[in-house]
Amino acid sequence: MDIFSGFLAGIDDSFHRERTEEVLTWITNKYPNLEREIKWKQPMFTDHGTFIIGFSVSKKHLAVAPESVTITHVESDIVKAGYDYTKELIRIPWKEPVDYSLLEKMIEFNLMDKATCSTFWRK
Repeated sequence: MDIFSGFLAGIDDSFHRERTEEVLTWITNKYPNLEREIKWKQPMFTDHGTFIIGFSVSKKHLAVAPESVTITHVESDIVKAGYDYTKELIRIPWKEPVDYSLLEKMIEFNLMDKATCSTFWRK
């Protein structure tokens, strides 16, 4: 059984569930070496024990949490995509398309920037 199946089953809205599964599957296929985990009741991807990207769902959006350093790094791309964001997360409205190139930039940055990181979160 896939590690994310329980999380996905808990999403009541079928469109939200399908969209979330689509994003998680895209990352799994694009980055097969990333570890899939559920921590703090949220799906996330890690590499050599360090956090790369995580997700949560709400009524209005899929939230992406890549750490604040990463948000700062891709801030202009977030603005270009038209997503609302804070210091810690990006909100992808359910009715808007997912900007996969933005997800890729965040993941690639974290993989490079945290290549020698020995902690879960950046210090």
